[in-house]
Amino acid sequence: MHALLITLLVIVSVGLIVVVLLQSGKSAGLSGAISGGAEQLFGKQKARGLDLILHRITIVLSVLFFILTIGVSYFAL
Repeated sequence: MHALLITLLVIVSVGLIVVVLLQSGKSAGLSGAISGGAEQLFGKQKARGLDLILHRITIVLSVLFFILTIGVSYFAL
């Protein structure tokens, strides 16, 4: 059980890092480099929709991260 939780924790951690890097900040971050062409093609609304989806995925992954961290610490004892 402990090995399964560790594996899931690593996968969720990498996913969380990737999603956070894809989000746009004040300087548009990496998301601006990737979706910059989409803004010109589809307009600003699509880019805001992408940021909203990335924000929701970040929330889900962060909750999973904390649950898995607590689970790993519980089963390590």
